Amino acid sequence: MLSDCTVCPHECRVDRRVNLGNCATGADAALASWCPHHGEEPVISGRLGSGTVFLANCNLRCAFCQNHDISQRSRDFRDATITDARLASIFLELQDRGCHNINWVSPSHQVPQLVRGLVLAAGRGLAIPIVYNTNAYDSVETLRLLDGVVDIYMPDLKFADPETGCRLSGIPDYPRHARAALAEMHRQIGDDWNVGPDGALQRGILIRMLVLPENLAGIETSLEWIARELSPRTAISLLAQYRPAHRALRSNEFPELQRGITTEEWRRAADAVRRHMEGDRHHLQWG
Repeated sequence: MLSDCTVCPHECRVDRRVNLGNCATGADAALASWCPHHGEEPVISGRLGSGTVFLANCNLRCAFCQNHDISQRSRDFRDATITDARLASIFLELQDRGCHNINWVSPSHQVPQLVRGLVLAAGRGLAIPIVYNTNAYDSVETLRLLDGVVDIYMPDLKFADPETGCRLSGIPDYPRHARAALAEMHRQIGDDWNVGPDGALQRGILIRMLVLPENLAGIETSLEWIARELSPRTAISLLAQYRPAHRALRSNEFPELQRGITTEEWRRAADAVRRHMEGDRHHLQWG
């Protein structure tokens, strides 16, 4: 896949064994950090933490990225590549530390590398669930290859409007690609949740939606699409943690993003979840 790269929707078609594509990542896995993480949603972090593997670089260029030091500073990670064997060892170390899952953060551009490491780790006893924690700018063809590999999909759904997505993330048609990716995830997993006796999710989909100022995320429009095209029982994690960061903080190009959200903006988004979605799986995180 990396020899004529179409791993993500950019479809750079470069030979990543030799050159770097849009994601500025080569043929080996590039990691920023890994640790038991206790700050994810309760069903992901559980009591002992999520075995989080932060992948370096990203295939989006979000103006407000709160992890821009990891996602958009590729020069800092040119020497951060590791072998498949070392990646497998990291997965096993996190399992040995009691983590409930292996949580791939921003995996879209490094799927082949992650699967190579996973194959080795599985052969050495890795048995905890795999979480695919993504911005949802994913190739449907790549996701199809993960059917039966990924246990928990945790995608963002960032924008409902293509022009907004292009202006804030540099992607001409983010909603179309993200919705197609979510539809494939739902085809694989459905809307059933398998929660273990420890309260940690074993299998399921959890869609994250970050409330942005001035309704830039289009929360209600996205919820209407999820309820209609996927299922009204789909679990939603609604987040109020937006704060100005990266270019949204430093540049006057994005005046709407230079403040946090208001209580009223949060209330409208939370009410939309209650109107459109069914069940009690939703995680509404204010503050």
